[in-house]
Amino acid sequence: MKAPAPRPVSLLWRVMLSTSIAITVLFGALGWVIQDQLGRIAAATIEEEVRASFQAYQSLWQARAGELASVSLVMSRMPDIRAAFGTGDEATIQDTASEVWGRLAQSGTLFIVAAPNGAVIAQAGSGSKLRSLDFVSAAAKKFPEQARGFVTLANRLYQVVLTPVFVASGPGAGLLNVLVVGEAVDSEHVAELKRVTGGSDFVFSAGGREVASTLPAAGLEYFSSAFPLTDIEGHEVGRLSIQRSFESARNRIDTMRTRLVALWGGAVIAGLGITFWLTRRLLRPLGTLTGAAAEIGRGNYQVRVPAGGSGEIASLAESFNTMSANLTTAREELIRQERISTIGRLSTSIIHDLRNPLAAIYGGSEMLVDRQLSDAQVQRLAANIYRASRKVQDMLQELADVTQGRGHAREVCRLRDIVQAAYDPLAASAEASAVTVEIDVATELELPLDRSPMERVFQNLIGNAIEAMPKGGSVRVRAQAGTGEVTVCVEDTGPGIPVAIAGDLFQPFVTAGKPNGVGLGLALSRKTVLSHGGELWTETTEVGARFRIRLPV
Repeated sequence: MKAPAPRPVSLLWRVMLSTSIAITVLFGALGWVIQDQLGRIAAATIEEEVRASFQAYQSLWQARAGELASVSLVMSRMPDIRAAFGTGDEATIQDTASEVWGRLAQSGTLFIVAAPNGAVIAQAGSGSKLRSLDFVSAAAKKFPEQARGFVTLANRLYQVVLTPVFVASGPGAGLLNVLVVGEAVDSEHVAELKRVTGGSDFVFSAGGREVASTLPAAGLEYFSSAFPLTDIEGHEVGRLSIQRSFESARNRIDTMRTRLVALWGGAVIAGLGITFWLTRRLLRPLGTLTGAAAEIGRGNYQVRVPAGGSGEIASLAESFNTMSANLTTAREELIRQERISTIGRLSTSIIHDLRNPLAAIYGGSEMLVDRQLSDAQVQRLAANIYRASRKVQDMLQELADVTQGRGHAREVCRLRDIVQAAYDPLAASAEASAVTVEIDVATELELPLDRSPMERVFQNLIGNAIEAMPKGGSVRVRAQAGTGEVTVCVEDTGPGIPVAIAGDLFQPFVTAGKPNGVGLGLALSRKTVLSHGGELWTETTEVGARFRIRLPV
C-alpha cells in the first residue's frame, strides 16, 4: 500500500521555524560572546586582584620589617644594651637582652644577639635555640646599614632585620655585635594577609616544602601567581604563591548565564509571538487570495478580492482581480468559440456517418427516375432505399439517445454475430489495406445487449485499427467468459495510441492521425458500454493498441 504523501508545511509555520532558528542562533552566538567576554573579564579581574594582593603583602611586610628595624635600631642605641655588650659576658648579655626584649617584643618574634662571625651569644623570643647564624657574616658588607631578608631557621621561615652595634660612632668604629630581629611566617600571619587582601590565599614555601598556607582543604580552581622570597644577599630561599579562587567569578558567570538563558527564552517567546502576529497579519490577504483562487478552480470566475491597503499585497490583489476579469472574458469567448467548433465538428461527424446511406438513397432514387427497370430491380432498389433510410433514422435516433441518456430495449444476442455484423461493412477496407481480421469469439456466448449501438462500438474499434494500419497488419477480437461477466479484447499490430492523446482518449473531439476523424467515436462507444453496466478501457502494450470491454452477463 502506497504511503500517503506528507502534508506540506504552511508558509506561516515555515516563517515561524526560520525565525525561531534565526533567533536561537543569534542569541546563542551572542550568549557565547558575552560568556567569553565575562570569562576574560573575570580572569583579568582576578589577575588584578592577585597583583593588588601582592602589593598589599609588600606594604604589610615592609611595614613589619620597618617595625622590626626600628625596634632593633632603638635597642642598639640603648645604654643598657651597649653596656652589657661591652662587658663581653654572655650571661650578662643574655639577661639584659631578655629583659629589654620582654618589654618590646611582639608575639611570634625572635631576638638574637650574634657575634660578627655569626656565633649566637644570646637568644630571646620563640624558636629553637640556635648556635650559629651563617647569614650574619654575609650581611657584614651592608653594614653600617641594616640588612633585611628571609631566612630559614630550625625549619621555620623568618623575615629578619640585622642591625650592627658598633663600639664607637664615627670613622674607625669597630663592630661589636649584631642584633638579629625576626618574625616567623606562620598561619596567624598568612591569615591576617588573607583578611587584609580581601580573600586572596597565600602559600609560603621554602626548601621544597610548604611553610604556611591559607588554602582550604577542598580542592578548588585558582588563578595563581608566584613571587620569590630572597635572603640577605638577594638569593631566592623560598616562594610566595598568591592564589585567587575562581569560585566567586564562576558564581557570577553562572548567575549571568542563568539570566542570559532566561532572557534568551523570553526573547525567543516574544520574538515568536511578534513574528506569529505579524506573519498572520501579512498572510491574511494571501489567505483571501488562496480562497478566491479556489473559487476560480471551482468555476466561479466572478470572485474578487478586496484591493485595500498598500504595497505589494495591494498590487497582487489588483493583479488578481484583473486576471479574474480577463479569465471571465476569455472563458466566455472560449465557450462561444467552442460552441461554434462543436457545431462544426458535430456537423462533420453527422455528414461523415450519413454519407454512405444517403449515397445509397441518392443512387437508388436516380436509377428509379432515369431508367426503365423491371419490377424485380425496382423492388430491390426500393428495399435498398428503405434500409438506407432506416439506417439514417437509426443513426440519428442513436445519436439523440446517447446525448440525452436514453437507451433501447435489450435482447439476448450472440456476441459473435454482433462482432461479425460490425466487421462486414469494413471487410472491403480491411482487404484493401492488407489487414487480416480474426474474430475469436465462441458461438454460444450470448449477452443481453442493445444490438445496434453495440455493433457501432465494435465497428468503431475495428475500423480505427484498420485505418491505423494502411500498410497492412492484423486485428484480433477475442472474448473470455468469467463469473457474471464477459471480457472482450480488441488488439492490433499498428503503431499504437499516440502519447499526445493517451490521457484523453475517451474525451469528445479527441483524435490524432485520422484525416476524417472528429473524435466522437470512442467517446460515444464508451458511453454505450457504460449504459450496459460495463466498462471500456485501454491497456499498454509493446506493439499496437489494445482495448478491453467488460460486459455483465
